[in-house]
Amino acid sequence: MTATTRRTVIVGGVAAGMSAATRLRRNDETREILVLERGDHVSFANCGLPYHVGGVIPDRADLLLQTPDTLAARFRLDVRVRHEVIAIDRANRTVTALDLYTDQRSEIGYDELVLATGAAPVRPSIPGIERAHTLRDLADMDGILAVIRSASPAVILGGGFIGLELAENLTHRGVDVAIVELADQILPPLDPEMAAPVAEHLRRHGVRIRTGVSAQAITADAISLSDGSTIRADLVIAAIGVRPESGLAERAGLAVGPRGGVRVDGHQRTSDPHIFAVGDVAEKIDALHGGASSLVPLANTANRHGRLVADVICGRPAHARPALGTAVVGVFGLTVATTGSNEKRLRATGQRYRVIHSHPANHAGYYPGAEPMSLKLLIDADTDAILGAQGVGGDGVDKRIDVIATAMRGKLTATDLADLELAYAPQFGSAKDPVNMLGMVADNLAAGERTVQWHEVERLVEDGATLVDVRTPAEFADGAIPKAVNIPLDELRAREGEIPSSRVIVTCAVGQRGHSAARLLSQIGRDVANLDGGYRTWAAGTS
Repeated sequence: MTATTRRTVIVGGVAAGMSAATRLRRNDETREILVLERGDHVSFANCGLPYHVGGVIPDRADLLLQTPDTLAARFRLDVRVRHEVIAIDRANRTVTALDLYTDQRSEIGYDELVLATGAAPVRPSIPGIERAHTLRDLADMDGILAVIRSASPAVILGGGFIGLELAENLTHRGVDVAIVELADQILPPLDPEMAAPVAEHLRRHGVRIRTGVSAQAITADAISLSDGSTIRADLVIAAIGVRPESGLAERAGLAVGPRGGVRVDGHQRTSDPHIFAVGDVAEKIDALHGGASSLVPLANTANRHGRLVADVICGRPAHARPALGTAVVGVFGLTVATTGSNEKRLRATGQRYRVIHSHPANHAGYYPGAEPMSLKLLIDADTDAILGAQGVGGDGVDKRIDVIATAMRGKLTATDLADLELAYAPQFGSAKDPVNMLGMVADNLAAGERTVQWHEVERLVEDGATLVDVRTPAEFADGAIPKAVNIPLDELRAREGEIPSSRVIVTCAVGQRGHSAARLLSQIGRDVANLDGGYRTWAAGTS
């Protein structure tokens, strides 16, 4: 490094680190850029690891996007694998790197240091945990593949996104799979009525699910659970979650938050102005909760922030936007997606909010192949701002959640969704897209129409409300909410006198006929509210 050449050292060479390195080179041809990666590979597709386990991605080489040689040839990057940074000397602006091939140490100077050390899988402190596999890199993947045996039982600790991806892919391999989740539902980022159909879908594909229990010990062929039971397990995978790999930063005296993420400003700069942190190791600003810091271990965010920090280092204007945490997972053909807050968190913070559930088809019902989906929208009751959304279903769920996430970033209100101009043809959507319909319902609520939620029905009926189911007698006979009275919508005008003078809750299959019934009854002076999302949402929430 000459007196005039600046050197940027990047610790970690996967998503965030390599995005930073390649963007730096595109911005500055003269800069010396050194990437130090502890593992055997850089720039590999870690999100694709479960799919090679399942054989969906058959060629392991497809996961290796770049090598040190290709990065040197194209970007003139000095990329060193099997080099672990073990210390930072902030005063002298050097790092100590350990060459894991030779066990030799070297001191390397820097002008700017970028920490992209990522996050490590959580491993609970229980007897036998050393037998549990994790899935962070190609070596982990190879270790799982080496011990998979068809039809042998496997237990996945954790029912989050990675756990579900592994459950599906191990099932593809013929493995008998069980999921153990400490929470009372799988997919804790979702609300319970949205997660329940996913659990049922998994069970239909042979995956066993145990919720509300935790592993207490792992033996040679089984796991002991907190409820006193045991479950056979030839293969154990810990997919409980991840925590930031912030030990290097902590030892250097950098500010770290209570959940272990490195504290950064809007330019990804740490408490040391010459050191930056990006990706899963860094805290993010929560877009919806008063600027609070959060952890968002998502590849999209890591790549964006890697690019951003390169611009900041080169003097370009750039600023990290607060994170919404938009995510999606596919499970046996079912799509599950979410953005922003869930209702559980809003309730815990005491925020006033409205909820909308809908169950539209992904495209026009008359066009062959229409698939149902379930959508949930959360709205600030005072400002009409969109607070979050969740979706479960077939094709098109990801598109709707992406539209809503984009609307949130653009600060559109829930009512604004009604007027979005979205692409339409019968095979792709409906003339009133599911997102438009959410906006129309939001507009109705803003105008004073009233709904109740699935978890409120039992209490309201106990308090004297009359529950009127306006579906057909055949639908009612197939399943109904306890104590409901069946008066079909088309007979409601003639039979309105049969309804007691108390408060009325109307319900149907998904809320649409209930809306018509509520409008009718309210205009003749009845105290009425519609059950949001209808019987389908109630059934999912109470299953």
